[in-house]
Amino acid sequence: MSRGPGAARRWAAFLGLAAIVAVADQLTKAWVVQAFPQPTEIVGDLLRITIVHNTGGIFGLFGDSAALLAAASTVVIALIVLYQAREGMRQHWLLSVALGLLLGGAVGNLIDRLRLGYVIDFVDAGVGGFRWYTFNVADSAISMSIVLLIGLALFGERLAARPSQEPA
Repeated sequence: MSRGPGAARRWAAFLGLAAIVAVADQLTKAWVVQAFPQPTEIVGDLLRITIVHNTGGIFGLFGDSAALLAAASTVVIALIVLYQAREGMRQHWLLSVALGLLLGGAVGNLIDRLRLGYVIDFVDAGVGGFRWYTFNVADSAISMSIVLLIGLALFGERLAARPSQEPA
């Protein structure tokens, strides 16, 4: 693991962002369960709060496999931390941000799987019968991290060529 103030800032950003995502995920789920016992329109039919107990993975894949997904999540969480230790210290600082979002999302959903046996999803977006999958804060963080990781894969060399890799 790299040492020095730059490494300490990266670890703080990585772990801090992961903690913020996991806590925000759990708090929003608790609030939604209490405040919205019935499906509720927020922006007409476009955006609704609808509580769904997802026993599968993303997009509801691998239904009724919470225990297997919890075990897989634990392995993925370990790999995210190891990758941060190995590459997050050497690559563009956005990699630490992306990995922090990914870690926080994985932890948020793992807490649900271990505590409840399913993940609480509640954001229901779409028009009429055409609905996107129902998701939560953890899923949003995971999706944002994937976008960042794709961006880094596509444009990482351009970002690395810039003189300053640490934000001011």
